[in-house]
Amino acid sequence: MKTIKNLLAFVGLLSLSGLLIFAVQDAPSDDNLEKKIINDYNVYALNVPENLDFAGEALPLDNPDILERMDRELLVNTYWQSNGLLMFKRANKYFPIIEPILAKHGIPEDFKYLAVIESGLQNVTSPAGARGIWQIMKATGRENGLEVNANVDERYNLELATEVACKYLLKAKERFGSWTLAAASYNAGIAGISRRLKEQGADTYYQLLLGEETGRYLFRIVALKEILNHPDQYGFNFRLKDLYKTIPTYKVEVDTAVTDFVSFSKRFGINYKILKLHNPWLREKHLNNKSGKLYLIEIPKEGYYSSP
Repeated sequence: MKTIKNLLAFVGLLSLSGLLIFAVQDAPSDDNLEKKIINDYNVYALNVPENLDFAGEALPLDNPDILERMDRELLVNTYWQSNGLLMFKRANKYFPIIEPILAKHGIPEDFKYLAVIESGLQNVTSPAGARGIWQIMKATGRENGLEVNANVDERYNLELATEVACKYLLKAKERFGSWTLAAASYNAGIAGISRRLKEQGADTYYQLLLGEETGRYLFRIVALKEILNHPDQYGFNFRLKDLYKTIPTYKVEVDTAVTDFVSFSKRFGINYKILKLHNPWLREKHLNNKSGKLYLIEIPKEGYYSSP
């Protein structure tokens, strides 16, 4: 019996040795391990790029506080994957509308990312009452020539709202001499940033002690800029066909009242829902237009939607 036990133990040892040898031989190489890391679903620390800027103005990343703030926003926006992927999809649809308007006014293209963090490129309403993709307040809209009432709210007109945002940013740049401070003032106001600079004896945004929202503002913009420009580095995988498309439209001039947009839309081969998708600034099913103002209503070109 003792001999049999010893024999079984020896066989077991050989078997275990064989398993260990097999395991070592089957262990992934460095290359295979790196492929696994790229394709698995784990969370990794990110390398903050050494050189980051907003509108050509460099972030002082040698400052540990600035580095930590930047690291936070890169992490938050990288690992909020569903939201990040939606930003890629919507940017492909709306950036082609925003970019030429910024260029026309001589405003750096980086400001399109300001619209991303303001609204997620959606026509949302803030608790304070700001509306549209550029999150414009009612008073600011009216001061800059937008019609804002229950019947028409041009803060939802992306082209007109981008024009208003440009006017504000140019005014802020003239006041501060810095695109970074101009961007921060879009969140905290020109008066608010001016007051904080004076109170704290500061010269730049990065020297200011600010509240949570404005303190994160520029870092969030730069994080979205970095991620949207380098999707592969941050783990976002998609094809061009996965992105949302800008639907080609043409503009119809209207300088009278419209009693029923349901009937109006059918004249152009679309339904009321499609009309509203392309003209969210039309707030009711009719247009008052007592003044005879000229409106431009966007109609999608034929063939992009199924029959109404």
